[in-house]
Amino acid sequence: MDLLDFEAKDLYFQQEDSQEVQDLIKFASELYAQGEAELPLLKAYLRAPESLNVLVALNRFYYYQHRLPEALIISEKALGLIRSGIDLPEDWRLLEMSHISDAPKQTLSRIRLYLFTLKSIGFLNMRLENLDLSRSIFEKLVAVDIKDRIGAKGLLELVLQRQQAIA
Repeated sequence: MDLLDFEAKDLYFQQEDSQEVQDLIKFASELYAQGEAELPLLKAYLRAPESLNVLVALNRFYYYQHRLPEALIISEKALGLIRSGIDLPEDWRLLEMSHISDAPKQTLSRIRLYLFTLKSIGFLNMRLENLDLSRSIFEKLVAVDIKDRIGAKGLLELVLQRQQAIA
């Protein structure tokens, strides 16, 4: 199945949070330049721990602050949350092409989000020099996404080059 050949449905940002959570995310964006965005984002997280909007905002904050370990934790939390809404194995290592090709069309937006989030986890691990784990993630993505719609092939090549350079 082509991961671009579907009608986008159930997009995470279309899921509306409470007004309070939305206001906290907006307030955090206003405080970002002063470096004070973390507290409102954490407050939003405490009020809506299963909101992908909150998790994406937190992930971006930590990533752009170069706090990669924290960004990784948030990405892993998001991956579990996304997976719980679709029929994929609990362990990404068990993911097979059939999980994607046999999935109902209405779940493909969520599956793409899952794959992109897994790619993010691989990328963060690569940046943190966890190259074996990063390589495994990118190899899995390349195996289940033969048309490279997720874009893991180039990242896998970077990891392989880095591993060769330090060997």
